Amino acid sequence: MSEIDPKTQTELEAAVFRRLVGHLRGRTDVQNIDLMNLAGFCRNCLSNWLKDAADERGVPLSKDESREQVYGMPYAEWKARHQTEASPEQQAAFAKTPPQH
Repeated sequence: MSEIDPKTQTELEAAVFRRLVGHLRGRTDVQNIDLMNLAGFCRNCLSNWLKDAADERGVPLSKDESREQVYGMPYAEWKARHQTEASPEQQAAFAKTPPQH
């Protein structure tokens, strides 16, 4: 890959983040516990990382606001619309590989 200047690199990374978030918003059938079990991160992790980045830069962003940025709606609304009860199998898998933030 050719040399990419830092500004362009940041713009590319931001575009990838927006695409990932858009993809996850469209895949409401994929539960956070499935993401955690398979990839070790979920929508909540993304929103926490977004808040951490804002905090590091002194940008005011609440936990609720960062979740809304990722979910595309208030978290409580997303949960009511899309979250299902985790199966015993999902819970067992999660217990074996807890988050590694």
